[in-house]
Amino acid sequence: MSEYTDDRSHLLATLQIELDPDLLDLALTHRSFSYEHGGIPTNERLEFLGDSILGQAVTVMLYTTFSALDEGELAKRRASLVSTVALAEIARGIGLGDYLKLGRGEELTGGRDKASILADTVEAIIGATYLDQGPDVATALVLRLVAPLANDPLRFGVSMDPKTSLQERANQLGLDVPVYTLAESGPDHQKTFVATVTIGSTNPVIAPVLATGTGSSKKQAESAAAAAAFAALGSGAGPA
Repeated sequence: MSEYTDDRSHLLATLQIELDPDLLDLALTHRSFSYEHGGIPTNERLEFLGDSILGQAVTVMLYTTFSALDEGELAKRRASLVSTVALAEIARGIGLGDYLKLGRGEELTGGRDKASILADTVEAIIGATYLDQGPDVATALVLRLVAPLANDPLRFGVSMDPKTSLQERANQLGLDVPVYTLAESGPDHQKTFVATVTIGSTNPVIAPVLATGTGSSKKQAESAAAAAAFAALGSGAGPA
């Protein structure tokens, strides 16, 4: 389970950037923390900026790298790389959850691993980098973050439609159809959904799969759970 740390040196080293401490602090400040601390500024404006920079950098990268792809396929790949699922995966890979400034409610309900919060914070850090270090450094950061996903041959299926990809993978392996269950918590204006997906198996080589995902909507939670289950099943062709 992630625990908060206020030492950001490891995060900056992982990101390979220098960043004004105040801007970084702002990028890590979720609205739930602001609500409990007198309405201080949150990372939402930086998120808005970072979303635009992320989209532009990924668009240019795809256009210049995949010259044989048509507009429709490029758009699908861009959607995959900038999706909440993809950005949350990036965030988990760099341990971003440990640095989030969250309110007590989010802390108690697993906010450090919520896909929506993690994805928004990645965008906020990109926005902060743009303001402090300029467009070239921000673009380079984006490309470093998305490179592992862009180079994954399976990424453009599972990230765009995790539930369909999981069902196809389960069928390929001769497993049961994925079954989803949902739980929700929190007030009506800020609900958190937790989805659990189970896949039964009679194949002695493959154990039954159980994975969970969180999100601010049922669809988001189920997509996160499906992506986690897909990763648990691996990318091989399965037993003959």
